[in-house]
Amino acid sequence: MKIIDKTPFQTEKGEISLLDRVQGTLKYGFSWYAELEAQNIVIDQLNRVFEKGFVLIRNLTLPGSDIVEPIILIGQGGVYVIYVTHLRGFYEAKGDQWNVVSNGRSQGAPINLMNRVALLARALGRYLQIQKIDLPLQVEPVLIAANPGMHIDSTRPAVRVVQSDAVKQFAASLLQGKPIFTTEYIYNLADRIVAPQPKSESGPQPAAQEMAAASPAENPAARAQAIFSAAEQAHPFNPADLSFATQDESVQQPQAVPQNLRESSPAQPLPRPVTKQRGLSPMQLVLLVFIVLVEFCILAGFGYLIFFSK
Repeated sequence: MKIIDKTPFQTEKGEISLLDRVQGTLKYGFSWYAELEAQNIVIDQLNRVFEKGFVLIRNLTLPGSDIVEPIILIGQGGVYVIYVTHLRGFYEAKGDQWNVVSNGRSQGAPINLMNRVALLARALGRYLQIQKIDLPLQVEPVLIAANPGMHIDSTRPAVRVVQSDAVKQFAASLLQGKPIFTTEYIYNLADRIVAPQPKSESGPQPAAQEMAAASPAENPAARAQAIFSAAEQAHPFNPADLSFATQDESVQQPQAVPQNLRESSPAQPLPRPVTKQRGLSPMQLVLLVFIVLVEFCILAGFGYLIFFSK
């Protein structure tokens, strides 16, 4: 499986320094690093099952926007947006409701993870539409629990829900699905998602299904390139178009997006109008100073122990 890792604050070797971890926590929230670790667990399992013909794009910020897609998986059967949660405990996934179970009682969770991943899948679908990339199937949202301590009671959930002990079965089901895309189309689609190349000329846009229907005599690589070139000519990519409203519409429910869902993490920021923030807020500055002081005290303690142990 080809993995394209776009995780912020991470080196090419996949390492995150202490300073970068602090910056990532300030920008994305306290669950940022825990979600990255949860992603590592799931990606490792998927990588053991998938070989050639699958591309996984991790923590991609959609070009020109603040929308971060946690995991985009492209395979022969379609395109999937996967959100991996690090949480543990007992939960219910009933229709579009995401409930936490405590002491035998069920109540709505502070953040509806199913609604969250559904919004992210819709954002990616919109992103592809802007580029005039027509998929035969909609982008499918998938919620995966990485922690074995998380138990989910599912009753016709609005999105696909996968528990920690069923990740390999989920991957196997994708291998057994009806092929829609060729391998060359998958790789070209991944490149197009990561780095759209706008052009000013106009032209026709062939349907994506034609890739899978290409005759053996045709060159798949050349055909894939021709399709994406035509897509770029048909509609230049404009990042501002991603600022579509999500507050008045969500997948399978007409409710507005609750205010508490607007917390973000690197693996799961919600689609929202493009806004830019400058500098750190007072709370972020206080948190940064606190973390630095804690680290200084730890280092001072080690220095004290080393000095007096001689």
